[in-house]
Amino acid sequence: MKIRFLVTACAAAAIGFSLSISTPASAQDAKACGKQWSEMTKEQKKGLKKKDYIKDCVAKASPAPATAPTAAPKSAGEPKGKPGRQAMIERERACGKEWREAKAAGKIQPGQKWPQYWSECNKRLKAQGM
Repeated sequence: MKIRFLVTACAAAAIGFSLSISTPASAQDAKACGKQWSEMTKEQKKGLKKKDYIKDCVAKASPAPATAPTAAPKSAGEPKGKPGRQAMIERERACGKEWREAKAAGKIQPGQKWPQYWSECNKRLKAQGM
């Protein structure tokens, strides 16, 4: 009972601490941006909305979180996941295409279901090096 209470208290303290650190900075930034908005002339405000201006201003004023992961952006054609998993997905798609074509042509053995077809096709494509 005491351990459960201790764990809960520590978790609550950690959450409260993290919220107290991050909230004031953004609130202060918003106030400063609001003051900037008030000091702007009508010409400078032309075509802008206060809400959008403050949002952009706060985003520029707030530093990026230090703990955010900075992974290199993947290109659109780059496969996701591990190479073995990617190869399995390609085999599954190829077998699915074969299955649909064979089923439409009536070449599937009577009583054969997709799992049996997939098993045989997967073994065959692996042997071919796919």
